[in-house]
This record gives sequence, structure tokens and C-alpha cells, in this order.
Amino acid sequence: MLTSLQNPLVKQFRKLHTAKERHKQGLFLLEGTNLVTEAVAVAFPLQTVCCTERWQKNHPSLWNQLSQQCRTELVSEEIISAIATTINPDGVVAIASRSVVTHKIPFTGIVLVLETIQDPGNLGTIIRTAAAADVSGLWISQDSVDLDHPKVMRASAGQWFRLPMQVSPDLLTTVNQAKTAGMQVISTLPTAENTFWEVDWRKPSLILLGNEGAGLSSQLLTTADMAVNIPLANQVESLNVAIATALMVYEAYRQRFQDKCGEIGSGEWGVGSP
Repeated sequence: MLTSLQNPLVKQFRKLHTAKERHKQGLFLLEGTNLVTEAVAVAFPLQTVCCTERWQKNHPSLWNQLSQQCRTELVSEEIISAIATTINPDGVVAIASRSVVTHKIPFTGIVLVLETIQDPGNLGTIIRTAAAADVSGLWISQDSVDLDHPKVMRASAGQWFRLPMQVSPDLLTTVNQAKTAGMQVISTLPTAENTFWEVDWRKPSLILLGNEGAGLSSQLLTTADMAVNIPLANQVESLNVAIATALMVYEAYRQRFQDKCGEIGSGEWGVGSP
């Protein structure tokens, strides 16, 4: 069992708390039972998993699977607290290679393009919501928060592994590629005449979403085939970008699946845990 903060593996885990070290080492952290379970469920390759004896005893089947797939180490409660970024870790932390995240995003269905998103909680929530609404994939600009930021991972509630995502070296090029492939490009703009529910979301659609404070750049705004607004009550200036995303992708989900299935049964609209 690892009990020393001076252990090289412990030091490595702790260094991965910073974006600089995650980029330098080409690794990222997965914290908590939910994320580790989802990684195993989709056969996502893990390099090393550290857990406490208590966690091992409570999850014998998962522990056995992990032991057969990667390096596993038992650590003390003090060590798990030191290597986790959360205040009250549940007993397991893993590391994985950043290089294995190479999902291909099709230019079909609904695809998101995120420009300069800074809040990891927002990004994680967008990922979780997009996966739930059957979004085809997500592109994000290089100057946004890292896709594998620990808070992004946790906020995605495990859906991080199920949604195709890529960092775009040039969002303008990505948008133009989508247009060439036949996608309509939709932007959000408070002054737009059309509302988001007036869009025919049954067509392949690329949704442009901008920075929490500044919104979309003028360069990306000019690429849109249609700008839409989200109606707000008096004296409400704007919505959180994650909420705005949820409204549009679920309107798209409603249109596409109602058109396909006639009427969506109540079971399709299950509400998950917070």
C-alpha cells in the first residue's frame, strides 16, 4: 500500500492537478467511481488506478476488472485525498493518456461548435446534455477550457466517454467544412428576429455557441445561415450557455424524434440525478 506523499507515483498524480502538467505528460485524471465505471464500460484504456482498501472492498467486481486491464495500487486515505482534486474523494482516482481521445465527428444530425468556453462546469454540463439529446458531436476552440479538465469530467457525469469531441485548430475552417457537407449553421443572437423553435432542426445542423461573457466572435457570426434568439422574460438579459444549449438541442431532439416516431412516450423524457 502506498502511504508516502514522496512516492513517485503519488507525485505524478498530484502534478496532474495543473493543466500545464497534463499537457506536458500527455495524461489526465479520472476521479470517482462513476467516471471509472464508465471508462471500463466503454473499454476506455486507463494507465493506472489508485484506490483505498475501503473502495476495493466495496467494488470487488470493478476492482478485478481494473486489475486485469491496467496498473492498480492500493493507497491510504491520506494519499487518495492528496491525489484527488475534490475535497471529499470517494476512494478512487485514475490516470489515462490524452492521446487516446480521437473521436471522429460526423457532419450529420446536430453538432455543437463552442468558441472560447472558459467555465469547466459549463462545458461538462453541455457534454452531459448533448449526449442525452443524441447530439452527434462537439467541436471546441483551442482557447477554451481543456476537454479533460477534472471539473469538466465530473460535470459530464460519465457522458464524456460517449460523446464524440474534438478540439478544432480553426473553428472557421470547421464550420465551412460542415457547410460544404450540407449542414445548416445556426447561431444565437439576442437581437435575432427568429426564435430557436422556428428552426427546422430535422435538417443536419451546426449550432454555434460563444463565450460566457462575450458571446460569439463576429467572424463566426457571419458564417451562420440563420441567427436565432431565445425569448426571455422582461428584465432578464441572458441565459447561461449550458442552459441555452440544452434548450436548443432538446428542441432539435423533439422535432427529430417526433417526426420519426410520431409521439415520444413519457419514458423518453426521464430525469436523471443532479
